[in-house]
Amino acid sequence: MEKRFVPLLLGADINVYSMARAFHEAYGVRTVAYGMYPSGPCVGSDIIDYRVCANNDAPEVVLENVKKVAAEFSDRKVIVLGCGDNYLTSIACNLPHFPENVIAPYIDLATMEVLIHKEKFYELCDQHGIDHPATFVYKKGMGHDFTLPFSGPFVVKPAESATYWDHPFDTQKKAYILQTREEVDRVLDEIYEHGYEDSLIIQDFIPGDDSFMRVVTNYSGEDGKVRLMCVGHVLLEEHTRHGIGNHAVIITEPEPELCEKLRSFLEAIGYTGFSNFDVKYDQRDGKFKVFEINTRQGRSNYYVTGAGYNLAKYLVEDRIEHKSCELTITKNRHMWRVIPQSVAYDYIPKRFHGEMKALEEQNAVVNPLFYKADRNLIHKLRIIRDQWRYKKRYASSMEKAN
Repeated sequence: MEKRFVPLLLGADINVYSMARAFHEAYGVRTVAYGMYPSGPCVGSDIIDYRVCANNDAPEVVLENVKKVAAEFSDRKVIVLGCGDNYLTSIACNLPHFPENVIAPYIDLATMEVLIHKEKFYELCDQHGIDHPATFVYKKGMGHDFTLPFSGPFVVKPAESATYWDHPFDTQKKAYILQTREEVDRVLDEIYEHGYEDSLIIQDFIPGDDSFMRVVTNYSGEDGKVRLMCVGHVLLEEHTRHGIGNHAVIITEPEPELCEKLRSFLEAIGYTGFSNFDVKYDQRDGKFKVFEINTRQGRSNYYVTGAGYNLAKYLVEDRIEHKSCELTITKNRHMWRVIPQSVAYDYIPKRFHGEMKALEEQNAVVNPLFYKADRNLIHKLRIIRDQWRYKKRYASSMEKAN
């Protein structure tokens, strides 16, 4: 099987390493990955042929690199996966231009642009009965003379993330949690003053700490039918300015009603490939509310593979082997984390510690970055060093849990 295809991953972070590990575990295949910098968990890995390429996410560069690898492995299929939002539209716009031996499991560009634009995505959610937080769409030039249909706290975030990060400034955040209307007005002005042009999303803040978050990872076959759904109960996220919202600890759990709603949505829109929903449980009305869809596997994707449902296998069995597959909605409980054990216990509420310890005793826990088959000593030492940096990051960004 390893002689029939080669994975080509675009990016350099935990997402890339996790998918490369999934491919290696299932098929013993070494992944080719292109990233922008000689840093991150992919550098020096035995299971990844990591190549540095400036402007790696530009459409013309994506096409050039895909063609290069397709020619290098002309006797195999090349499976292309983008492992960050900045790669997705560059892949989608090139779908008609990729060589014949390339498999890129993505929806068309027009559909993708609707889904990744939060304003348009929430409109779709309303059409399909998917709950989401109460939302006000703010357009550039509206000024401060508008009324919000909910009281604070408020969440402010860009409707379109890619162009938002094209206009950096010192206090820029992925999302802002604000207590007052005055703070909202100030943040709106600051964002537009630095060049962002698209709409901003102002939402009702759903109360609750990180442990009210859920992540739902799915794989939809080439026929548009969902093959796999796995719900992760997020116990802790990162809280640095650029890392806010990144998952740090997840326990898988069954949520069949939520999965059924999302399955119906994905199949109704004809979705194919990996998808990933960010969701929060609203204790005020007992509903799960969707924040966004990522048209890719998420950074935390190994929480699925580690629980026994190898994501690479679902993709290969669909696109390479063309096997039929019934829908699997995972039920078992398994813990994934990308931070040291001590940091997890310091910042996760104590009500979860009992189950965490039980899963550890059952050996039902994984950190995707520690892979026995990846034997490079320098790589292992770099991972260990980076792991312990989390102590300082959390100490500087949040209080320890009670």
